[in-house]
Amino acid sequence: MSINRDHARLMRRATAAALATAILLALSKAVAWWLSGSVSLLAGLTDSLLDGAASLLNLLAVHYSLRPADDDHRYGHGKAEALAGLGQAAFICVSAILVGVQGIDRLLHPQPLGAQGVGIAVMIFSLLMTAILLSYQHHVVKLTGSTAIRADSLHYRSDLLLNTSILLALVLASIGWERLDAVFGIGIALYIFWSAITIVREAGAVLMDTELSPEISGDMQQLVCQVPGVHGCHDFRTRISGTRWFVQMHLELPGELPLSQAHDLCVAVENAIHDRYPNAEVLVHADPLEVAPPKR
Repeated sequence: MSINRDHARLMRRATAAALATAILLALSKAVAWWLSGSVSLLAGLTDSLLDGAASLLNLLAVHYSLRPADDDHRYGHGKAEALAGLGQAAFICVSAILVGVQGIDRLLHPQPLGAQGVGIAVMIFSLLMTAILLSYQHHVVKLTGSTAIRADSLHYRSDLLLNTSILLALVLASIGWERLDAVFGIGIALYIFWSAITIVREAGAVLMDTELSPEISGDMQQLVCQVPGVHGCHDFRTRISGTRWFVQMHLELPGELPLSQAHDLCVAVENAIHDRYPNAEVLVHADPLEVAPPKR
């Protein structure tokens, strides 16, 4: 099964948009932090720099994962997306540690902030750009189911909270509550670290060939049993690789059925699943009813 060209184009555009957004926000936050000295802004700058590195990794991984299957990778290259997710999690963990250390240092050694108006303006701009990117990523994930884009979206969602927290910290600092800048920085670091754990769990599920959800697997088996002439199925297995789902099963068919008719029923089952789930590749083995395992 070849990868949908429209989906591939959407995934490439999403990774490029994420990288461009991270670079733009890093530049604007660098200027604002240089002028203000805010630890919260430094947290935002550090996170944006690591976002840029993670998005570059993501762009390369998605480009590789979209390559068609070859003699050495008969199931395609989709797991490169999960590997990219683990790489992103590593970047995010580093970001959380750097921000947390800086926040603790600033809490112990408070310093006055400057150019708070510039910082507030930059954070409003960052919120707007991040919200636009997240909206596009959500659209791409909904259509493609990409693990890498979903992981990218997860840490940009944490950025949305991070940027909101930085904006609030700067506003509070402007009215005299400057210590809250460091407190917000530490809180943001803890949230970023939790986001990394979430990404590791998702990527690990793909790399460990975790089954599709029981709801989807159950629906697929119902589709199989609704095909006229099919008496049931067993040894139903699924796994995910990038945007592709691999489905295996043993069909239960009458033993006296001619081979050509058994083949037609196998094709009908494949089409029934693929029509409902276009990203599924189905592998069917036909068993005569006489050797099928007993129903439990």
